[in-house]
Amino acid sequence: MKQDIILAGVGGQGVLSLAAIIAQAAVAATLSVRQSEVHGMAQRGGAVLAHLRIASGPIFSDLVPQGRADLIIAMEPLESLRYASWLSPEGTLVTAAEPVVNIPDYPALDFIYQIIQSFPQYRIAPAAQLAKEAGLAKAVNMVMVGAASPFLPISAETLEHTIAALFASKDPSVGEVNQKAFRLGRAAVQSGANR
Repeated sequence: MKQDIILAGVGGQGVLSLAAIIAQAAVAATLSVRQSEVHGMAQRGGAVLAHLRIASGPIFSDLVPQGRADLIIAMEPLESLRYASWLSPEGTLVTAAEPVVNIPDYPALDFIYQIIQSFPQYRIAPAAQLAKEAGLAKAVNMVMVGAASPFLPISAETLEHTIAALFASKDPSVGEVNQKAFRLGRAAVQSGANR
C-alpha cells in the first residue's frame, strides 16, 4: 500500500497541523510516513504546501512526483487548482468550499468550482459552515481531516483518536469540538455532498 498526498492552503489555515494529524495517525496505524513542507510567504497570506507520503513499506523520498498524487487536500478552492498538476488521473481532490481572497484578481468562485467539478473524483466541503456547527470556527482543518478521511488508508477511529490525543492537554471541550468537526466533515463527503 502506498498513498501520496498534497496538502495546500494559505498561511494561517492550519495546513501543517492537518498534515501532522494525518501523519501521526498513519504512524499509529503502523504505516511508514515521510513529509515535506514549503511555507512560502505564509505570514502574509501566501501559499503553504505539504507533501505527505504514506506506505506499508519503506519510502525513499519526501516529495510526491508531479502527476502522481492520489489525493489533494486543500483548505481553499483556488489553492486546490494551483497544485492540480500533481494529481494522478485516478486521484481525488478534496477542498474546502470557502475562498481566501488574498489577491486583487481572485477568479470568480463559480468558475473555480466549474474547474474542480471537471475532475473525475472531487469533493467540495462547506468546511467553515461545519466548523461553526461543531462549535469552533477555527476547527476548519479538523473538518478537512474528516472530509479527506474516506480517501485515506487510515481508519476513522485512528484519526479521531489522534485528534483526541492532540487536544488531551487542553480543556476537554476543545477536544470534543474538534472531534465533532472531524465527524461532520466525514459525514458531509460520505453523503456525496458537494457544493
